[in-house]
Amino acid sequence: MKIKCIFWKNVTFALTILTPLPLLAEATSAPVAIDQGAEWTASAQKDFYSRDQGSRIMPLRWMAALKQPNGEPFMAASLSRYGYLPNEDSNPPGLPVGFTVASGSDGQYIGMTCAACHTRQIEVAGTFYRIDGGPAIADFQSFLADLDTAVNTILTDQQAFKNFAHAVLGPSPTTSEENKLHEAVQTWYLPYHTLMEGALPPSPWGPARLDAVSMIFNRLTGLDIGPPPTYMIPENIKPATAPVRYPFLWNAAIQDKTQWPGFADNGNNILGLARNLGEVYGVFGVFHPKKDKWRLLGINYLANNSANFQGLNALENLVRKIGPPKWPWEVDQALASKGKEVFERKAEQGGCIGCHGIKPGETRFLNQKTWATPIQDVGTDSKEYEILGWTVKTGVLEGAKIPFLAEPLKPVDTAFNVLGTSVIGSILQHYVPVLMKSEEHAKTEGKRPLFTPETEDLKGAFRMPTLATATPTYAYESRVLQGIWAAAPYLHNGSVPTLAELLKPAAERVRSFKVGPAYDLVDIGLAVEQTQFDYTLETTDCSDRNSGNSRCGHEFGTQLSADEKKALLEYLKIL
Repeated sequence: MKIKCIFWKNVTFALTILTPLPLLAEATSAPVAIDQGAEWTASAQKDFYSRDQGSRIMPLRWMAALKQPNGEPFMAASLSRYGYLPNEDSNPPGLPVGFTVASGSDGQYIGMTCAACHTRQIEVAGTFYRIDGGPAIADFQSFLADLDTAVNTILTDQQAFKNFAHAVLGPSPTTSEENKLHEAVQTWYLPYHTLMEGALPPSPWGPARLDAVSMIFNRLTGLDIGPPPTYMIPENIKPATAPVRYPFLWNAAIQDKTQWPGFADNGNNILGLARNLGEVYGVFGVFHPKKDKWRLLGINYLANNSANFQGLNALENLVRKIGPPKWPWEVDQALASKGKEVFERKAEQGGCIGCHGIKPGETRFLNQKTWATPIQDVGTDSKEYEILGWTVKTGVLEGAKIPFLAEPLKPVDTAFNVLGTSVIGSILQHYVPVLMKSEEHAKTEGKRPLFTPETEDLKGAFRMPTLATATPTYAYESRVLQGIWAAAPYLHNGSVPTLAELLKPAAERVRSFKVGPAYDLVDIGLAVEQTQFDYTLETTDCSDRNSGNSRCGHEFGTQLSADEKKALLEYLKIL
């Protein structure tokens, strides 16, 4: 929620408030950079790490003043305890990769960008390796929960609030200033705590996973579209129990479908914007649409909207430059050649190319070529489809309609439809100038197209998967496997720790495993022993496919001989 912090004596952030923070204790030197192509330059990386996309967690001065229960700054060590990575070029110093600062009318805000969740660091024999665009090994749930605890402490502990107020306002704040600050923090905390209390599951997602779809649905429908002044509809918030692993970003911009269930067309900038704008609304974006009869769509989607459209477009262009990481260690080329032969077999012979090879996909606007992204049911965990079926109260968006959607939003509708309407409505209002009604346009508005050539592809940005069959399927995307060695754990829900385990029948895969950055170069994936996090993922078998943690499915290659599997793994290192 946007907060008018009029009590600030000086809205310019003093760097002394957020002093430079120590880097990861283990990383005494800079990590080794993996080769990710000629386009991925140092300047592109720097931009990717800190480019604002419109996320607004809280005022920066508040975050700098918050404490952990042990008295240390909440931002200590660039949040490395959650797996976030230090950004040597952050401004101010001490922010992790993917944490941003943006200025508003009421001061500076800290936010997040896609780099926080899509930058990976792994450890091999004591050396750290940085992989940009890789799935983060970060514990987002613990970060969210601990932030809730930190803010609750300053609201319930008088001395903690005094210390906080002095850090934010200066050494001698007036009683009036303290009262205004306390009220502002309470206003921020009410929706945030409501979301945390209703959404965070008792069984944690753990590092390297989160239930992104549920959290986007919950934040949008639970905190953004209710009546002012709180904008909340708390009953729309449900436990986020369908965790998935973070996808890798290289080649993501040229897939013809995206999102794990493949419900979104993809492959050009306008579709990339739709994909990324939904993320902003789910990760601390400010979005409070309101009814407006003077808008052709009947809703003002940009009335109170922090989305940074320029930043989102810039980030999509940066993502296009991230190449798949090249395996930096020794490879047995003769063995890899044998593995290439196995990879190119048909699926029934244990091969991979039919589902994961590079094939032409749909051609998008301006003859933009894509790669085909098959969407198919291979028996993996089905929980995300349960989330896609959630129904919610539509609040201020009741009756809202984008012309190509079948019906206006009902009083109770799917969260999926609410998200699609919010994202596409926002983009259309931002890009199509005729969306304001007036006497001047009254006679001509019907002759002006709502969808321009640039926005026409938005009609496929949200396609609800159909489950109304006697035997429903639970299909997920099958991506091109370039750089797959750097993306463990595997399957869409991160339920298999290594590629070697994935080549075993589901019944033989490990039931539980530790999650962290230590990497196994032989089995290709997470090492058995991990030290950064005290977390073990417990998975379920095929008898409980809908658990959210099922290791079931993808039985391809499981019948290969031991030698064939070894060769295939060697080839996947260099793909």
